[in-house]
Amino acid sequence: MVLSQVLTGDGGVGKSQLAASLAREARDEERPEGQELDLLVWVNATEPDQIIAAYAETAAKLQLPGSTSEDSAAAAQVFLGWLASTSRRWLVVLDDITDPEAANAWWPDGNHNGWVLATTRRRDALLSGQGRQLLDVDLYSPEEARSYLRGRLTDAGHPHLYDPDDADQLAAELGHLPLALGHAAAYVINKRRTVGDYLTLFRDAGNRVGDLLPPTADTEGYGRPVTTALLLSLTEVQATDTSRLARPLLELVSLLDPLGHPAELWTTPPAMRYLRTARPGHRRRLRRHHPPVTEQEIHDALDVLRTYALIAQDTAEAPIRIHALTARAVRETIPAGNLPATAEAAADALLHLWPDLDHHDRELSADLRASTVQLDQHTRPVLWQPTTHQCIHRVSSSLRAAGLYNQALEYDRRTVERSIELHGPDDPDTLLARVNLSHSYREAGRVQDALDQCEKLLADYERLFGDDHPYALVARNNLALSYGDAGRVQDALEVRERVLADRERLLGEDHLHTLSARNNLALSYSDAGRVQDALDLCERVLADYERLLGEDHPYTLDARGNLALSYGAAGRTREAVDLCERVLADRERLFGEDHPDTLSARNNLVGSYRGAGRVQDALDVCERLLADRERLLVDDHPDTLSVRNNLANCYGDAGRVQDALEIRERVLADYERLLGDEHPNTLIARNNLALSYGDAGRTREAVDLCERVLADRERLLGEDHPDTISTRNNLALLRNDARAVPQPDTAAAGDSTDQPVTPGLPEQPL
Repeated sequence: MVLSQVLTGDGGVGKSQLAASLAREARDEERPEGQELDLLVWVNATEPDQIIAAYAETAAKLQLPGSTSEDSAAAAQVFLGWLASTSRRWLVVLDDITDPEAANAWWPDGNHNGWVLATTRRRDALLSGQGRQLLDVDLYSPEEARSYLRGRLTDAGHPHLYDPDDADQLAAELGHLPLALGHAAAYVINKRRTVGDYLTLFRDAGNRVGDLLPPTADTEGYGRPVTTALLLSLTEVQATDTSRLARPLLELVSLLDPLGHPAELWTTPPAMRYLRTARPGHRRRLRRHHPPVTEQEIHDALDVLRTYALIAQDTAEAPIRIHALTARAVRETIPAGNLPATAEAAADALLHLWPDLDHHDRELSADLRASTVQLDQHTRPVLWQPTTHQCIHRVSSSLRAAGLYNQALEYDRRTVERSIELHGPDDPDTLLARVNLSHSYREAGRVQDALDQCEKLLADYERLFGDDHPYALVARNNLALSYGDAGRVQDALEVRERVLADRERLLGEDHLHTLSARNNLALSYSDAGRVQDALDLCERVLADYERLLGEDHPYTLDARGNLALSYGAAGRTREAVDLCERVLADRERLFGEDHPDTLSARNNLVGSYRGAGRVQDALDVCERLLADRERLLVDDHPDTLSVRNNLANCYGDAGRVQDALEIRERVLADYERLLGDEHPNTLIARNNLALSYGDAGRTREAVDLCERVLADRERLLGEDHPDTISTRNNLALLRNDARAVPQPDTAAAGDSTDQPVTPGLPEQPL
């Protein structure tokens, strides 16, 4: 039989209210004679002395022998002895235990006639066992929060102040905390404001929690102001925390995503450097006199915060969570003069932990993005002064790496606007934010927007820094890339010829940037159909990289891969295959099988096998590549869809018409859902599905779909774009039911070429 029940939960979830409700129910419940509750004792158990005093007072009221002693502890022991032996029915409520070890000595030994009900924020092992059952009291569910607000306002005669959508949003903002919802409802009633009006006030970071959830709104009888209730444990934490790190750690935690951030953030070098000087009592001492902080001290401090329910963590390695209102209350206690250093430390820790390649830990990257956004929102403009912290820009590239192109666009637009507001339009940080925006436009398939942005950026860099500044050369390179995307092959070629000439003149023929520009010019030659010029330049670039960097340098491998593609374009298929196989073997040896460059090399090998007519080899490699992409990048990532498109091409080569058609239908549906109807990859998928319909004898559907692709490409890319011309040719073949085979589009650009080292990918100013 459970003789003791311990209600545990965070501050404000209503543990004491639930205990009081149960106590009243036990007191007032009608029972057969002899089974009524004879004794109800409510004990404020925050301090052991309070327990002793309450027990001694009860013993005196019961006139127990020995209760008249001036020794309160002795009288309390008399009361405990009586509880263990009496046949009367009793209930003892120990409310708000903060020290389980001290309270354990005064825990009644229940019998079948007695029941102990306790409340605490602690979750120590001592609170369970010995007939005690630990019961978690959680937050309201969304349905419970909505029901509470609706009922509370209706009972008060103001149902018109309630709106279900606003109520759901307010409950989410308040973290579904019963204490906060009770105060908020009272505020709405007292001020005659709608729930939506209150939500607007609460979202204004300039309004303090104590003003929006004042003590006068405590109509549910919580007994404390919200801020006090949420941070009640903090005094006890600071008394218990021998490391003196719990308070500064809690301040750091309060600035990040309350839904969870990696615990290892706080053992990174930037965090440990900050904590070394942030211990209370050490702030005025010179840095060299601060004792170093150890990882064990940090773990001990986090353990104390967990014990007192100021943070939540399922295991020591699991993400750290904090209730959103607790975090806000903590933030409001951070001295204004300390906030910049605290925010800077958190930002440095986030950047330090960020993986070089986001795909290595997608969940970690997502957590870091969310926490960076929260940190910026809570501390703005700290991370923007005097210059923009690098973690702000890191979110943009991370979103693109995750394939979240539309989210990256929205983020970059806001970043540009804020940078203009804080730094001005010509500040290097603003220009860098615009570079990020141009990259996001390009990857989201917004070809003309990317081109417009690149043209403006080049003009601004030339105006501010001059034609020969490295930033201007970077901008000129990126403009060439956008010209290529827009089908302006000759414009791209001319710009790249200028970039190469400028870099040879300014940096010399053997500088790595010069070699990069030479490689990019080879790509433009290839686009322009100047196959031999491209091949000659690729051979020179590879020889230069081998001479300067060695045969195994990543740049050398990239150049070797690009030369393989040039061999394929020139019809030298045997050499293309041999070189692609060598690049893949080298990358597997040097980087491992799951590295993005290795996967890119595997994709290029598929293309070489297809060009050489080795259909089954291409199919085998492509099936493996798709499995790797799905495992590493999830099913919906654009790079995964690109490989799936390539697999359909391989199925088509192998005569597996139905398999190719089914995959292409899926790819098109995924692209339309993820990237929209007009993204270049969507048009590629639509074109290829039209060809599959033609292969399957569904000529009418093939022609209809190809006509749509042609109309879209003429509208979006212009009538002279190479892709438009290719589509026009395919449509003619389909209409004529010719024996000639229409040409499928290739995969997305990121997987159809092998040029990660070069500004054939966009460059970023340093």
